[in-house]
Formats: sequence, structure tokens, C-alpha cells
Amino acid sequence: MSAPQTARTVLDRHYLEIRARILEVAACLDRIDRADADGSIAADPRMDLLRKGIDILATEGVDRAERIQILFSDPYDPDWKTK
Repeated sequence: MSAPQTARTVLDRHYLEIRARILEVAACLDRIDRADADGSIAADPRMDLLRKGIDILATEGVDRAERIQILFSDPYDPDWKTK
């Protein structure tokens, strides 16, 4: 079994990819803002979800991916098979 990776190793390996993805998100949000001249999406619940997801990213911890997955998931419906 191999030894677990150090935080430095993970950062070295993934830094450029993470940086590119953050830049991509920023560019998408800029495009949305530029295209929303009339402010019509300000109340769109998807924008609120995106903001909440970004807030989660800005926190510390080891469960950010799980919290974001839950944020964007529908609640479990035990009767899903009957619908």
C-alpha cells in the first residue's frame, strides 16, 4: 500500500487545474452579469445556489464536496418509485 500524499504534493499536482477552474467560474459569472442588463435573473434560485456553493468553497474543512453535492441535490423522496 502506498503512503498517503502530503498536502504539498496534492497542491503541486492540482494547483494549475484548480486555478483554471476558478477562472472559468469567474468568467461564466462575468458573462451572466454582462448579459443581465435588466436584472432579470437576480431572483433566479439557481443564482442563489451558485452563490451558496461559492460560499461553501470559501470555508475550511474536508467536507466541502459533500456539502456542495447536497446543496445541488433534490431531497430524498421515499416514494420516488411510485411517482
